[in-house]
Amino acid sequence: MHKFSLKPTALVWLLALLALSAQAQQKLLTIEDAFQNPSLSPANLRQLTWVPGTNYYSYAQANERGQLEQLMRGTVRGNAEVVLTAAQLSAGLEKAGANKVSSVGGLQWLNSNELLVNQRGQLYRFNVQTKTAQKFYSYNPQAENLDYSSNKQRLAFTLGNNLYISQAGAENKQITQETNPEIVNGQAAHRSEFGITKGTFWSPSGNKLAYYRMDQNMITDYPLVDISPLPATVNNIKYPMAGGKSHHVTVGVYNTATGKTIFLQTGEPAEQYLTNITWSPDEQHIYLAVVNRAQNHMKLNQYDATTGAFVKTLFEERNDKWVEPEHELFFVPGNTNQFIWISERDGYDHLYLYNTNGQLIRQLTKGEWVVKSLEGFGSGGKEVFYTSTEDNPLERHLYAVNLSNGRTRKISQGSGMHNVSLSPNSQYFIDNYSSPVTPRTIRVLNTSDRKIAKTLLVAPNPLQDYKLGETTIFPIKADDGTDLYCRMITPPNYDKSKKYPVITYVYGGPHVQLINNGWLGGSNLWMQYMAQKGYIVFTLDSRGSADRGREFEQALFRKMGTVELQDQMKGVEYLKSLPYVDETRMGVHGWSYGGFMTTSLMLKYPDVYKAGVAGGPVIDWKYYEIMYTERYMDTPQENMEGYNQANLLNHVQNLKGRLLMIHGTVDDVVVWQHSLAFVKRAVDEGVLLDYFVYPGHPHNVGGKDRVHLYRKVTQYFEDFL
Repeated sequence: MHKFSLKPTALVWLLALLALSAQAQQKLLTIEDAFQNPSLSPANLRQLTWVPGTNYYSYAQANERGQLEQLMRGTVRGNAEVVLTAAQLSAGLEKAGANKVSSVGGLQWLNSNELLVNQRGQLYRFNVQTKTAQKFYSYNPQAENLDYSSNKQRLAFTLGNNLYISQAGAENKQITQETNPEIVNGQAAHRSEFGITKGTFWSPSGNKLAYYRMDQNMITDYPLVDISPLPATVNNIKYPMAGGKSHHVTVGVYNTATGKTIFLQTGEPAEQYLTNITWSPDEQHIYLAVVNRAQNHMKLNQYDATTGAFVKTLFEERNDKWVEPEHELFFVPGNTNQFIWISERDGYDHLYLYNTNGQLIRQLTKGEWVVKSLEGFGSGGKEVFYTSTEDNPLERHLYAVNLSNGRTRKISQGSGMHNVSLSPNSQYFIDNYSSPVTPRTIRVLNTSDRKIAKTLLVAPNPLQDYKLGETTIFPIKADDGTDLYCRMITPPNYDKSKKYPVITYVYGGPHVQLINNGWLGGSNLWMQYMAQKGYIVFTLDSRGSADRGREFEQALFRKMGTVELQDQMKGVEYLKSLPYVDETRMGVHGWSYGGFMTTSLMLKYPDVYKAGVAGGPVIDWKYYEIMYTERYMDTPQENMEGYNQANLLNHVQNLKGRLLMIHGTVDDVVVWQHSLAFVKRAVDEGVLLDYFVYPGHPHNVGGKDRVHLYRKVTQYFEDFL
């Protein structure tokens, strides 16, 4: 063993440094810090992207005031350089008759030298070499749902319920002529389920446009009340509720050359879901994943893009619970007859290589883990790059699989979360990486040998001066032996000989994973703020939540609010086993499905939780939308017992602890009627309940009012926990 000693002077310096370090880590978060202090988020490179057709990357650089002052561009072999300043951009735009600008925000690359500038109604091309701009084309400044063709030469948009196209020399051409406001064109259909994020789909060349046409005549109006004017006004929306009538959707195809529109012959029944719209590379066909209303049968269909005629069904997928296609077809570059399909058919989302005759060539990935995304293809289409949970359900890594032999290789390095972006030729990728001890590191790496070509950012710890609690992530076992991942944040310098109250933050429903091996373990600063105030903050991802495979998620089928609650009780058992947990002061908080869970836990385990805050809660699944609810619960007519058991109006009388419900008055996701019905039942049964609304807010309370919301939540736990 080596021994060493410090000279007195060195010892003094060491003690001084230790004292400064301890002092530096004494700062405490405020509620404003948790939601409105961007300096406490890890540094990032804004607008980081690849320049089309090159191995150049670009990003916007901010000045000390936070304004995006410079556009930087660099190569993997050189340093990033300023290619455009806000002053140069503004001067060039003014000469072309455009408005002044004060930042380089919102720019898109048209090609390796030109940027697209959108000034709300007028588009400009800006040359970064000559620093000059010229008018490109214009569109109606009131437009919504803007969607550019891949080469940006055309723009689709909506005004009201109609669809328009703009292009140079032919601005604002109206494509649909609907006068009935209950027929909507060019907007996302099916309540944005099945991975649907938009309503228009350009062909590869931009010469044709597929779009959703949604007939909502059969759906009853649902009122949202705007209290801003006097008197208040009603905004009626179309909200198809479980067990009721669903809207009818078709897909139109507009040809810019002929000005004609045809409709795909998707046939009957009208109540079906047309999802995952994909153009063939040659633009001759369109592919749809057609899902029946029961969502247990999917057909991948091919249609003629010129006539709309049905061509064939390539294959079908069935499941006794549900099928949920969420990804388009990915055609192999240079091979228009092969594509990759992402399916959960073997229990986990994996990649399958097909030909356009519907023949399976091979399953490319396999195992008890989930493919999260397909990122792109390697040179010549020999490999495909994807991210998955193969290493760990709490992590994301980049892999490549060979299309010919199915051999895979891991590319990303370092335990944690890797968000990646491939260069246009897939030679490099940008890796935006974080872990529990790494706030953010952004590098450019080579996809072939995984070597680091360039480090773009190493973010310092923005919380290094703050006195934070300790965050741990660990599994416990469900009743059936399944691993359930937990995250626990303990108060700073907590004393195991003392007792601490616990706040459980809960979601528990499909498509959400709260815990990961990224920065802060997936938690947020409000949780750290509550830990500083002396609470243990606990989260458990129950069965029913995302990224653990089909069996894990389907555990809640036809019985929402059962297994998820049982898993939360396993978390409670664990917490009660800890000597420093005060089991008489346990609280729970969640929003949306988490609001449903919070209320369910307060009512079905009334002796466990002393206080709860339920935001935007689902109370009765009959009031929720068809597409989501019927996937997991079937219809109320088919599953009366499941709906009755989950209906929290039937359990109001069980409430013992203090429960605060919060709702936005114009919530169009979980409509206000949910919590109002609960309040009415509580009054009818003489049950005391606390209630608060956010006038004019939709499903999530955002903006400056979010600080108010979490002041309210915090104060409630301070008062009653």
